[in-house]
Amino acid sequence: MIPSEWIEQAARRIEGNSVKTPVTFDERLNVYFKWESKQITGSFKLRGALNKILSMPEWELSQGLVTASAGNHGQGMAVAARLTGAKAIVFASEHAPLVKVQAMQTLGADVHLVPGGYAEAEKAGIQFAKENGKTWISPYNDGLVIAGQGTIGLELNDQIQPSSLKAIVVPVGSGGLISGIGTAISDWKPRPRLIGVQSEASAYMYALYNHRSQDEVREVDSIADGLAGRNDDHAITIPIVRKIVDEFILVSEEEIEKAIVFAWERYQEIIEGSAAASLAAVLSGQVGSLPAVLIISGGNIQPEIHQALCRKWAGVSREISL
Repeated sequence: MIPSEWIEQAARRIEGNSVKTPVTFDERLNVYFKWESKQITGSFKLRGALNKILSMPEWELSQGLVTASAGNHGQGMAVAARLTGAKAIVFASEHAPLVKVQAMQTLGADVHLVPGGYAEAEKAGIQFAKENGKTWISPYNDGLVIAGQGTIGLELNDQIQPSSLKAIVVPVGSGGLISGIGTAISDWKPRPRLIGVQSEASAYMYALYNHRSQDEVREVDSIADGLAGRNDDHAITIPIVRKIVDEFILVSEEEIEKAIVFAWERYQEIIEGSAAASLAAVLSGQVGSLPAVLIISGGNIQPEIHQALCRKWAGVSREISL
């Protein structure tokens, strides 16, 4: 676990450069939505990147900052780097959504596309930083990044009566988001169940949580690109997730797609696949602890993909029985 005071410090550090994202309630589903898709960069990842980079000494910043990203962390780092006058270099998969690649570039990041998936991009980024004397910033394997993500938990404490909640449902990739939120709510009484959700297509953290190994996972393409990719075997998030997460759910790609369309048809909200995982868990009937908060982690989806899904699953909000 990281110290809870780190999260309070992070909230003060990032104030003014991030927004307190809204919470809404759907009485029919009996769930609250924490809309991180309305964060400045369209994703919660801004929080961790800001907290990390705004806490760094000048000598580290001046070396240049390197990270790997599916796109959202890279945008956050680009924003934070610009605030500090540092140079941001992002390694991303060649399959990263174009909308995220272009956003990183527009924000000033130098983006290097790497053959393969996230794991290959991370490996290339670490090697590049080491060989060129740059400062490596992990999007998840860093206590200050995790603390930044945990500021979501502090906001929830102010926005919702904690005693009314039964669960918080969080999309999980490498575990930075759920580790931060779990730390932030550790003193809540009663503490709601902390439920992680991942796609069946890339169930690395699910495997680590349940079987303590990710070696047998066979990954396929996922619309939840931000949750995809093998984890560093020594990541600090792994023991944290094992300690604080009460339940881990897998959802299918079809369930994620339908959740994306459900969010549009019912709320007129555009959310990406990673964010839709938490909603998919509820719509598929796998979350038994209600009322719950669903963390909608981001909204950066390729427009034409969103449009195609809305055509493919048109009317899904009426068809799903709740």
